[in-house]
Amino acid sequence: MEYKEIFSKLAKSKFRSRFFLRRVEKDYAKEKGYRKIQEHAYDFIQKRLAPAVIPNDGKQTPMKGHPVFLAQHATATCCRGCLEKWYGIPKCRELTKEEIDYIVGIIMEWITRQVKN
Repeated sequence: MEYKEIFSKLAKSKFRSRFFLRRVEKDYAKEKGYRKIQEHAYDFIQKRLAPAVIPNDGKQTPMKGHPVFLAQHATATCCRGCLEKWYGIPKCRELTKEEIDYIVGIIMEWITRQVKN
């Protein structure tokens, strides 16, 4: 699914569209820079979403504290249940490198759009 289509669908969700970066998160993202935030996104996804079994699935992503966490909720990349519902990525198996890259790409696109606003 292309970003334009993804973001169009997400914008129609009351829950997803209520997330935004506040000034403090925007400043943090600008200070750290794109590459560092992207590194954080890869780290969070590999540890919190990539495993086949996640004991606390649905509760592993905080609702605040880092731009990536907010982006995950805004883009429905916060848990395996959301990945399955929104992107057709099945639960109960490890994510592939391509899926991780795709997820991080969506997260970084959302953050980039937010920082520009």
